[in-house]
Amino acid sequence: MTVTVRDLRPEVPADVERFAHSRHLALPYVLWTPEAITHRQAHTHPDAHYRSLVAEEDGETIGTAQVGIAYDSPEPGQGYLNIYVRPDRTRRGAGALLVRAAEEHLTALGASKLFSWVLDEPGNRAFAERHGYRASRSAHFLCLDLAGGALPPLPELPAGVELRTAADFADDPRPMFELDAETTSDEPSDVGAEFTDYGIWVEETWKHPLLDLDLTSVAVVDGRPVAFSAAYTDRATRYSTAMTGTARAFRGRGLAKLAKNDSLHRARAAGYREAFTGNDADNEPMLAINKWFGYEICATEVRYVRELG
Repeated sequence: MTVTVRDLRPEVPADVERFAHSRHLALPYVLWTPEAITHRQAHTHPDAHYRSLVAEEDGETIGTAQVGIAYDSPEPGQGYLNIYVRPDRTRRGAGALLVRAAEEHLTALGASKLFSWVLDEPGNRAFAERHGYRASRSAHFLCLDLAGGALPPLPELPAGVELRTAADFADDPRPMFELDAETTSDEPSDVGAEFTDYGIWVEETWKHPLLDLDLTSVAVVDGRPVAFSAAYTDRATRYSTAMTGTARAFRGRGLAKLAKNDSLHRARAAGYREAFTGNDADNEPMLAINKWFGYEICATEVRYVRELG
């Protein structure tokens, strides 16, 4: 049996479904749908030189990679390769082949620093280190039993604050873009991001097939969105918080917590049973908030870095 690596064929539905299934088996704490995978393939900015790779054995997808340049980072030359092999198909050479193909793609584009998320398990960490990567920051996946757990009650709204949903901004999402750009730029990360292109944001983020505008809660002051909790759903039973944040001038008032609580209650009322989110391991305030909601850590990833040249 021979393992080969090739590009994903987004025009072949079965190929995309196999990619999503393989990713779900390897990383079940993230929502993977064929629609989301093809959307990212089609709408990622051209400057990212984005590729989805498939490791295949006798027609079966056993590993996947998402590879590209961090085009929206103020620091040039940064690339990413996020590689996952099905846990029941390891030790067949798929990971090494995906790393080789990804690194060849990124180095040809002039990348000088490569980043990869690796599940915090001894075998995975040893694999990354054998390929010349060193451990950096870590992040947690958190899970919540949305159907069976008890959510904190919804509090009274502070004076001057109202709660809306992102659907209320469907006709003009620019205020949501400005809020998302500000909060994302302040997120703890070893690869910074700056949103400057509204049109690209609309295509990549606002029109993302997982984004549920009706479950994305927004705290509004004087008509301006100042805090939000963005909801991703698989339109079935699984809900995930994609981003929660507050504009700098309004921080310290509990508005992000208020928005997230509202979103979780909406999701449970809509029939969603599982909730997921992620946090940088050093982001203690957000970890404390999620613990207050009832989330528990279900897995940890480590960011590995390789500097070239």
